[in-house]
Amino acid sequence: MPKYTLPDETRPSRRGRDYGMPFGYTLSEEARRASRRTSLHSDAGEKPWGHGGKRYDYTMLAVVLLLVAVGLVLLYSTSAYNGQVKFHDPYYYLKKQGFATALGLAGMFFVAGVDYHKWVPLANLGYLTAVLLSVAVIFVGDEYNGSKRWLSLGPVSFQPSEFAKVALILFLACLVTRNVKTMGKFKTLVRVMVPVLPIVALVGASNLSTAIIILGIAAVLIFVASPKYVQFIAMAAAAVGFMGVFLALESYRLERLAIWRHPEQYEKGYQTLQGLYAIGSGGLFGRGLGESVQKLGFLPEAQNDMIFSIICEELGLVGASFIVLLFLILIWRFFVIATHAKDLLGALIASGAMAHMMIQVILNIAVVTNSIPNTGITLPFISYGGTSVLFLLLEMGLVLSVSNLVK
Repeated sequence: MPKYTLPDETRPSRRGRDYGMPFGYTLSEEARRASRRTSLHSDAGEKPWGHGGKRYDYTMLAVVLLLVAVGLVLLYSTSAYNGQVKFHDPYYYLKKQGFATALGLAGMFFVAGVDYHKWVPLANLGYLTAVLLSVAVIFVGDEYNGSKRWLSLGPVSFQPSEFAKVALILFLACLVTRNVKTMGKFKTLVRVMVPVLPIVALVGASNLSTAIIILGIAAVLIFVASPKYVQFIAMAAAAVGFMGVFLALESYRLERLAIWRHPEQYEKGYQTLQGLYAIGSGGLFGRGLGESVQKLGFLPEAQNDMIFSIICEELGLVGASFIVLLFLILIWRFFVIATHAKDLLGALIASGAMAHMMIQVILNIAVVTNSIPNTGITLPFISYGGTSVLFLLLEMGLVLSVSNLVK
């Protein structure tokens, strides 16, 4: 908390010292409180934490809202056929996504209105909850399309791995802030990374792509706070070894490498090929919104991981570039907020969100274009997934809270 003091030449004596008034001058109690607020806020035009009108990063807020709106339109365009065929309702996916989005937006504005320092006492609880939920998925999780990633609570199902991303950003931001003075030591680096490994292992058991994102978020946060870069070579080597072990544990992961290299030779490469056909047929300006052919049963589950290929088919290179531009602007605003944050904790929260968004967008587009093996990762705000959009919007609320205290 910054200290606000009056200059020596204007500092009053005794009775008037708190209000900047001459000695012997008295005010009513209400006037004194108003005078105190004015003097505290006048220093460089700052507002104290948690008070005053909100001054969010409105560029970031506008981009988030635009991505959400565009995402709902594109999701309906992509999923209407599947919804009609499977559930006799072309609005089936849109209604579920819309409900989760409404909850997420309400949560985003609530979180944005709360000083992010108030979430610090809950960081450890959030981390432990993420670990316990990840354990629960292994034993009582629901399996869908061959992957056990969901937990059901009555009629509601959700992916704990999405909660784990947000919880880990806050937890690591707090942990790094507490150890910032010794971040240059390898021992501290290990101490900070050790709590990450249980979540990475538990999530990676059923969802390798999310485990990679979590590991990437941790690496970026430590990199931002560390004054030494040489130790990251050791950390990168350890990460490569860790991923190697995970690939070797399950034969289907090694199979994905073979499918990636020669998708035409494998039955499981069908989705990748159909996605590439969609991208190629879109051309420069696309077939037109709602005019995709590949979504009509040719591209399986088009509304999920492969939705970017339908965007390319319907909107062409120009439309796809516009979507990528929105993500680039959002990442840029994260960077601006991080570099101008009030303190290290705020900078790390914004950096964690930046790493999350950057890694997930790059991985999704790389998978769709077959630049890397298929990892089953969604495109933020656009792919179908209520849990994903809900916790993404809560994460955006955290960053908006940080931006509210930027000078």
